Amino acid sequence: MTIAEVLEGARKICVKIGSTTLAREDGAINIGFMNDFASQVASLMKEGKQIVLVSSGAQVAGLSALDRWSRRRDIHYRQALCAIGQVELMDKWRAAFNRQGLHIGQLLFTKEDFSDDHRSLNMRNTLFTLLDEGVVPIINENDSVAFDEIRIGDNDNLSALTAALWNADVLILFSDIDGVFTDNPKTNPDAALVETVTDISALRESIVIGSANDFGTGGMETKLEAAEKVTRYGIAMALANGAVPQALARLRAGAMKGTLFLGTE
Repeated sequence: MTIAEVLEGARKICVKIGSTTLAREDGAINIGFMNDFASQVASLMKEGKQIVLVSSGAQVAGLSALDRWSRRRDIHYRQALCAIGQVELMDKWRAAFNRQGLHIGQLLFTKEDFSDDHRSLNMRNTLFTLLDEGVVPIINENDSVAFDEIRIGDNDNLSALTAALWNADVLILFSDIDGVFTDNPKTNPDAALVETVTDISALRESIVIGSANDFGTGGMETKLEAAEKVTRYGIAMALANGAVPQALARLRAGAMKGTLFLGTE
């Protein structure tokens, strides 16, 4: 089974875009990427597929709009920055999808929302309603109000929880790496891409897991956690490099490699 074959048979596709994919090298929001991605989503929707987007980037967007807070690390400033950035981020996504004749809907979640049955039911109903009406749901964590006890903490795990809630066919994590490697490919030229994973526990023992970078809140560990969550429900997960031009379309066409985690059911 390949990523292209999974996407061919999938109707419900959840895509997570990391901050490193959304940010340019100077830290500003990459508008060109957003426009390009919206075009790819529109093409998949014309095939009858449904797309749910989990988008990082609130802090990046906030810094793009108000860079005088860039050196402040106080939690209240970080949360306030997310409040500003979330508006900027959604405005940019709205403009990108509007060019494709598509509407978007925003959903902000916390860990508590997934653990409460009543809230979870409302979340599912809202998701299904938006998708049935051809609207693209864009999900992020509610960072402006979340504190440690109710924070998910990273959008890899948030996207996994969302994919499970929606009963997606596949979850795609777009990051700044081509997939899972035996070692860090940025420092070890002999690192090899692991194209298919069926045993995550065995994988953990055979690879070197690094840390997150400047923009992202996750690293390889959070991606493996996400894979464990979704494969438990029989949902496949693909990890690929979102910075590659037309990455979603290339994965769909089998023209790009990544790491595929296969579901267990």
